[in-house]
Amino acid sequence: MEYWQFDDLTIESHRPQVLHSDGEGRTIAIFLPEGELLQEHQVHERAWLLVLDGRIEVFASDKTIQGESQFLAIFEPKETHEVRALEDSRLLLLLAPWPGVGHPATRNL
Repeated sequence: MEYWQFDDLTIESHRPQVLHSDGEGRTIAIFLPEGELLQEHQVHERAWLLVLDGRIEVFASDKTIQGESQFLAIFEPKETHEVRALEDSRLLLLLAPWPGVGHPATRNL
C-alpha cells in the first residue's frame, strides 16, 4: 500500500510532484498560485482533476466553471482545457491509462 496525507504534502509552485506512476495510471500533485494558469492544453489520457483546496476556474468544451475544495472535473482524452487559479490552489491530477495512446512515452513500447 502507498498512501499520502494531503494536508502534510508540500508542493512547490511550478514543480508538479508525481506521487505514483505505472502502466495503469499516474497521480500528480500540483500547486497553482493565485492568478496563474495551466495554459490551454490536452493530454492523451482521461484526466481527473480534484481541487484539494483553493479555488479554480476551468475552461473546457466551450464552458467556463468555477470550483473550490472538493470540486472534481473529468476530461476526455485529448479534450482541450485550461485551468486558472482564482486563489492559491492545491490540485490532484489523475491520468489513466498511463501513458495514453499516442503519448510520446508509448513510442518505445
